[in-house]
Amino acid sequence: MHLNQITSPKDIKGLTEQELGVLSGEIRETLINTVAERGGHLASNLGVVELTLAIHRVFDMPRDRIIFDVGHQSYVHKLLTGRFEAFQTLRTFGGISGFPKRKESEYDCFETGHASTAISAALGMARARDFLKEDYNVLALVGDGAMTGGMCYEALNDAGSSDTRMIVILNDNEMSIAQNVGALARHLTDMRISRRWRGVKKHVRTGLEKVPVVGKPLYRLIHFTKTALKHMLIGEEFFETLGFHYFGPIDGYNIPAMERTLRQARDYDGPVIIHVLTNKGQGYDRAEEQPEKFHGVAPFYVETGDTKEVSPLPAFGKVMAQELTDMCRTDPRIVAISAAMVSGTGLTGMQQAFPDRVLDVGITEEHAATMAAGMAAGGMKPYFAVYASFFQRAYDQMIHDVCMQQLPVTFLLDRAGLSAHDGETHHGLFDLAELLPVPGMTVLAPRDVSELRLMIRFSENFEKPLAIRYGRDSIEMPVPCKAFVPGKWEVLREGNDAAILAVGSMVREAVTAAELLSEKGIRVRVVNCSSVKPMDEDMLGKIRNMPLVTMEEHVLLGGFGSAVSSWYARKQWTVRMTSFGVEDAFVPHGSRGRLLEYLGLLPEQMAEKIAAFLAGTGKHTCPEEGNKHG
Repeated sequence: MHLNQITSPKDIKGLTEQELGVLSGEIRETLINTVAERGGHLASNLGVVELTLAIHRVFDMPRDRIIFDVGHQSYVHKLLTGRFEAFQTLRTFGGISGFPKRKESEYDCFETGHASTAISAALGMARARDFLKEDYNVLALVGDGAMTGGMCYEALNDAGSSDTRMIVILNDNEMSIAQNVGALARHLTDMRISRRWRGVKKHVRTGLEKVPVVGKPLYRLIHFTKTALKHMLIGEEFFETLGFHYFGPIDGYNIPAMERTLRQARDYDGPVIIHVLTNKGQGYDRAEEQPEKFHGVAPFYVETGDTKEVSPLPAFGKVMAQELTDMCRTDPRIVAISAAMVSGTGLTGMQQAFPDRVLDVGITEEHAATMAAGMAAGGMKPYFAVYASFFQRAYDQMIHDVCMQQLPVTFLLDRAGLSAHDGETHHGLFDLAELLPVPGMTVLAPRDVSELRLMIRFSENFEKPLAIRYGRDSIEMPVPCKAFVPGKWEVLREGNDAAILAVGSMVREAVTAAELLSEKGIRVRVVNCSSVKPMDEDMLGKIRNMPLVTMEEHVLLGGFGSAVSSWYARKQWTVRMTSFGVEDAFVPHGSRGRLLEYLGLLPEQMAEKIAAFLAGTGKHTCPEEGNKHG
């Protein structure tokens, strides 16, 4: 049986151990070659090949349900569930997603993309099963990194106290516990997973408690000794305290051992934790040596591991970190905070230069925001660097703990706008709508890396809440930004036929659209609205008699265009205005250029619509049949 012949998990149930070994090799080869071509999450998927095979051999999918925490380790699952041919379209526009998608396959029972959610979702699904008196198994596959998120512990606490039948598989690929277990721990594991052992434990307890005087004390002594030994060796005491029966640790590459454990867990009447030990990047030496680098990668050369396309410009995040690092040399108050995304947000260089000034608090965005507030109240100058989509988790803390107290915390929102190939769960399209209504919050969006540098420098002496949003891809416009003043906008191109008010990444697109319009004899003013809040009210007043166009890489409802329109409405001034952005729908995955085209946000598309708008003959309509985005 070869990988290209597998149409469902049923096809692997009868394979021998040797055939499974061959299949594992084919899966790894497919993962490496496909991700090298398309980009994606490699190391995490290489690590769970055998584990995913064992799960699908023991359980009856899709009748049984599996929920992948974060979801970026679901590639093997996709290959085993009839998506081998489609796998070559991974993360491309119209192709399969890098995360579970319910519309993509009946085997994807729940969509994930952010960490620490799977246990809650699995508990909800298990409770739905019980309420409806149905009979199937529910599994949550959770990485040890996701276990830093508080939501996991809320769910564990609830599930353990409810005694609901469900299985949590802890995929442990970093903890040092692997060094603390050996033959004795494996022996204890084998004993614990057997029904006979569970029966012996029950009979020993019942028998000892019947022995007069010494029975109960003797049982307590034995139980205490066993518990202490288990805690020292494998740390199961924590999970059993929460009400889970603990199996493990299990070798994540021993398929027969994993299958035995999974079958016993399947038959256990209550919540179960299975602790599996794996290695990130298993089977590809470069990913094993640098698992963080190969966690999420752009297309690369398999032979060397080098990225195929390297931008000549530093990423926005790296520019931010360079400025913070320089500021650290003279300002001892500055500290950067990361929620398990030091590398992703560009802070690696700063961490190397000032290791004590970069605090990685794990996948805990809520905690990070409130901790930053506490540090600011204590006299520090904290910068919380976080993806715009992950910042959604810290919304209450931003309002209650930072803004209500007017504390000088700076939120650095990376990946604002379209996050391209990671799709719906990672696009940063809602941050302006989150931030603009909050009293006391200043919101900035640089047009390019030169303006970002000025904003970071400005932030050092700004003693109020501040958010700076920027995209993933670097931009350097021909004319560098020489000055930045909050509440003041920059005119990049003169014109009196209309004014384009553009934010952040859309400034470059606005300039190009204006150039295309000039070829039609239409002279359009282009304004860089880098100070989203406060807005330049003086300029808004001066241009109110011109046709206005707003552009933003953000949802229209609650975004910059809405804020401009609302400002004029409060003044009771009537303006002729149209807006470009994302309509009321989630955006799929694909390259940024393809997504801009899909949304009607390419300069050519916008120029055509602006010309029609000015002529009074066109409406701001969608670029594609059935597209409700643009």
